[in-house]
Amino acid sequence: MTGWAGVTWESWRDHGEIRARLDSGADPDAWGPGRPLHRAATVGSPEVVAELAGRVSDVDASDGGTTALWEAVMANRPDNARTLVAAGADPWRPQLGGWSPGRLALAGPDPDLFPVPDGEPGLTAAEQTTVQRGRRLVEVLGRFHYEGTGLACIAGIDAAEAIRRLEATPVEEEFMADFLDDPYGYGMDEGLLIAGVTTVPGGCVVTQPWGYTPSTPEAMARLTTGTVGYGLYANPKSGNQGRIVRDGTVEAWDLHPGGGPHPGDTSEEVLDAYLYHRHAVAFACSFAGLRPTSARAVTGPADTWVRLPGLDHRGH
Repeated sequence: MTGWAGVTWESWRDHGEIRARLDSGADPDAWGPGRPLHRAATVGSPEVVAELAGRVSDVDASDGGTTALWEAVMANRPDNARTLVAAGADPWRPQLGGWSPGRLALAGPDPDLFPVPDGEPGLTAAEQTTVQRGRRLVEVLGRFHYEGTGLACIAGIDAAEAIRRLEATPVEEEFMADFLDDPYGYGMDEGLLIAGVTTVPGGCVVTQPWGYTPSTPEAMARLTTGTVGYGLYANPKSGNQGRIVRDGTVEAWDLHPGGGPHPGDTSEEVLDAYLYHRHAVAFACSFAGLRPTSARAVTGPADTWVRLPGLDHRGH
């Protein structure tokens, strides 16, 4: 046992509890699935971070390829990041995709978080453009509830073309008004064939706030002829599920948009994972080059509500 049995999310913000556990023999370097300092850097208080940082064998110890300081930056916890640096953590140690916590912070909401030493490169012009685009997209979409929503973000076609490719038909206004009052009051088979289609700058969005149909392989294959799309299903049980489809062919699946970067990611993938951390819809739109001006294309009201043909729902 490492002395962390029964620790909760709230515990990492309780300095008294964490200090008592450490005083009673809890291992500052080991906690179940990872390192206590990494967990505290993400969700804990600066006081807990400082307590652990003073007891670990190495404040820059790596877990999954990243340090606790990296995790604080990724979680947008500048208070914890400053505490770790004060305890000796190195902001400029390269980690995933060649990024260091300090350089990654230059792309975040606190670009002045760490003093930049001489000779340390800032963001390239291309990275600055990516950051500006990402910030705008996250801002215009804002925070909204999308759990249970299925999306297809498609580049280069408008709503009319998407409807044609799906062989969908517009839904009667009277029926749609009643359906939207309580979509879950209808049978699943019927609800999974109702979707909204909206033109946005750069392409279009097919949305189903109550199901996964737009993100299925068949729907995406029809929509992406000659182009590319990103399918997203915000699965209430297992989290965000992403799929990349290009010209009707699935290129990647079982993706987790809105999550953090992973070892082996490219520099560009790490930056995108940081910019769209916990913003899965924004990531899906960005991948397809879409520039919506609000969340309406996702949440509704859509430009056109349609009834889909009997698509194959498997593989959602």
